Amino acid sequence: MIRATGIAADAIAADFLAACADELDAPKPGNVHRFADGHRMTAGDFLTSARASAPRIAAAGTPLGARILAAVEATRAAVGQNTNLGILLLCAPLAMAAERGGDLAASVVRVIARSDLADSAAAFRAIAIANPGGLGEAPEHDVRDPPLVMLPMAMAAAAGRDLIARQWSNGFAEVFSAIARYAASVDCRPDRSWAALTVYLDFLSQFPDSHVARKHGADVAEALRREAEPWPEALARASDPATLLPDLLAWDASLKSRQINPGTSADLTVATIFAAALLARLRTNAVDG
Repeated sequence: MIRATGIAADAIAADFLAACADELDAPKPGNVHRFADGHRMTAGDFLTSARASAPRIAAAGTPLGARILAAVEATRAAVGQNTNLGILLLCAPLAMAAERGGDLAASVVRVIARSDLADSAAAFRAIAIANPGGLGEAPEHDVRDPPLVMLPMAMAAAAGRDLIARQWSNGFAEVFSAIARYAASVDCRPDRSWAALTVYLDFLSQFPDSHVARKHGADVAEALRREAEPWPEALARASDPATLLPDLLAWDASLKSRQINPGTSADLTVATIFAAALLARLRTNAVDG
C-alpha cells in the first residue's frame, strides 16, 4: 500500500495563498473580488490577510487551535478587521491534515477528533477577536466564555445553523464533494477563476448562506439561494463565460446595495480549492515515494 507522505509547510502556505488568490479572481456576486470591492473591504485587504495568515496556518507542528488564533491575530494586525475567519476555520484543519500525510479526508477527521480543550480555548479566542458580523450570543458554547467541551462538540452544536461548523462535524463532506466539480471545470477552462466561480455558485444555490442568515435572517438566506439557482447551469452552458460578466456584476451590485454578502459560500470556495491542491500534492508524494 502506497502512503502519501506529508506536505512541507512552505508548500501548504503556497497552496493556501493560491486558493485565496484564485477565489478573489472570480466575480462572485455579493462578495469581494478583483472586479469590485464591497462591505467596507477590498480585494487588497483579502490578499494582505492571506499573506499574513498563510505561514501561521501552515506552521509545522503547531496545534490546531494555536494555528487558528495566530492566523486571526496576524490578520487583525495586517488589516485591522475580520476578513478571513471562516477561511481559517476551514483551512487550518486541512493544512494540519496535509502536513501529517495519508488520506486527506481521513486525516482531517483525525485532526479534529484529537483536538483538546487548549485548542478550544485558542479557537474561541480567535473567533472573539475576529468578531464576525452577526455573531450574537450562542445558547451554549459561547465563544466569550471559557470552553467546557472539545472543539468537535462545540462545532456540532452549531452545525445546524452554520455550514462551516458542519464541516467540522461531517468530515468536510461538502468541501470534498465540491472538488470533483472544481476539477472538471479546471479541465474545461484554463482560467481557474471560472472554476472558482463554479464552486461558489454551487454552494450559493445549494445551501442558504450561513453568514447571510446570521446577519439578515433565514428567510433572506433562503431567498438568496433561490436567486442563485439558475446561475450554475448558465455558467456551465456558456461557451465563453466572459459573456456572463455584465450580468454577474449587475447581480453583484444589487446584492451589495442590499448589504448581502454570501461570505460562507466564499469561504467554502477557498477551502475547496485549497483541498484540491493539497490532494494533488499528496498524490504526487505517493507516486514519488
